Amino acid sequence: MSHTGWFAVRAALSPRRKLLLGVGSFVLPLLLWCAVSYLPFLWHPQVLITHPGDVAYFELDMRVDRAVFDEESQAMREAGQRPPVGEPANPVYLPAPHEVARAFYTAFTTEPVQRDAPWLHESLWHSMQIIFWGFVLSSLVGVPLGIVCGTYSSIARLNEPFIEFFRYLPAPAFGALAVAILGIHDGPKIAIIVIGTFFQQVLVIANTTRKLDFALLEAAMTLGTRRWRLISRVVVPGILPDLYRDQRVLLGWAWTYLIVAELIGTSSGITFFITQQARYQHFDNVYAAIAMIGIIGLGVDLLLAWLGRRLFPWDRSQGKH
Repeated sequence: MSHTGWFAVRAALSPRRKLLLGVGSFVLPLLLWCAVSYLPFLWHPQVLITHPGDVAYFELDMRVDRAVFDEESQAMREAGQRPPVGEPANPVYLPAPHEVARAFYTAFTTEPVQRDAPWLHESLWHSMQIIFWGFVLSSLVGVPLGIVCGTYSSIARLNEPFIEFFRYLPAPAFGALAVAILGIHDGPKIAIIVIGTFFQQVLVIANTTRKLDFALLEAAMTLGTRRWRLISRVVVPGILPDLYRDQRVLLGWAWTYLIVAELIGTSSGITFFITQQARYQHFDNVYAAIAMIGIIGLGVDLLLAWLGRRLFPWDRSQGKH
């Protein structure tokens, strides 16, 4: 079997193949979405009314199930009245790609439906602040504790059993308690991000720390290095590239808690925008907002990956994927 083919096992990809496969990972789902949206013989379980005919309750641009449309059309023909006219359509909750693409622009330029509601860019900025402060607060405690647990077995045994227990508790379950303690504004939202990432963070970083070659620790202790100097001079430099990569992954977890966090207390951020648009059935704006979250998250991750290659050029695992 070739070691340089498309299915080579753990082989480094050429820049051209990386680009083609990376683009393909987005193009293939988009093509499927286009097929479902634009090809009338694929799915399209409803009919979009273009002329109601003599059906009393049909209206222009109304969507009805195909079975209902066929039944009413047959009834009108049998009664000698004008049958309705329509075209195949998908449900309102699945807009076509061009509608979502248009919403990317109009969502930023259209005034919010609710008076005094924030604009989309204001909502996005607010959500990014929630993510930032939640993850920073989690990291301020989680990273040092994870490193210490991964270095000293007694500290790990003292902390990790409870952390293992607590990480299975769903963070949103603490929403009511967070509101009671921190109020109804941003405090409980940040708290949910912290709860959702902190315990996973400690365990992941502790596991990364344990992977450090024990020979390095043994050599440092032989030379008289003890306790905190061992951590600051040997452990942290030794795990820094892996620690950086762990934080990139954990930051993605923080984003997954954003929507549920912003539903706690007063609605705010991108979640407020999504719920408002869904209420008025502007699902093109809903999809656009969800896509914006993904674009921002991916963009931040790519930026951090680029920065990691500059900060840790000796790390061979950087840039393999």
